[in-house]
Amino acid sequence: MSLAGQRLQPNRYSLIPRTLTFLTRQDQVLLLRLSPDRGEWAGLLNGVGGHVEPGEDPLQSARREIEEETGLSPSDLRLAGVVIIDTGSSPGIGLYVFVGKAEEGKPRVGSEGTPEWISLNTLDDASLVEDLPILLPKALASYEKPIPFSARYEYDEAGALRIRFSE
Repeated sequence: MSLAGQRLQPNRYSLIPRTLTFLTRQDQVLLLRLSPDRGEWAGLLNGVGGHVEPGEDPLQSARREIEEETGLSPSDLRLAGVVIIDTGSSPGIGLYVFVGKAEEGKPRVGSEGTPEWISLNTLDDASLVEDLPILLPKALASYEKPIPFSARYEYDEAGALRIRFSE
């Protein structure tokens, strides 16, 4: 399809593409303890990720972010799902969620935070960013499924997060 055929219209809802990746090793998942300059998320645990840069597709972005933030090179990285995050105005966020295995290597500390291997059995007690108690189990379960999940995040009038998965 030609560029003109894309019918780009500035008044249409648009998305900023981002990636979020969860790497596993046996019964653990690698999360970043976010650095002190991350505002309300400082000190909380999140997956590895960031913005999709010009010229990248989401998989390339996920690999680059993993290398930049941890120094690891995961094997078998798979798309687990896609989340549309409605921020209340345009643009929203299009989040591509990946899961992969990192059986070897020691992650290094980066500017985004400190990587920590967290036992899957202790996730309930971990200081996770708001959506991870729901998103992380869904992402890990999707690793073996042939079809990625689809979800939507939105915020109510009080700013509380609502998560909806399409089945």
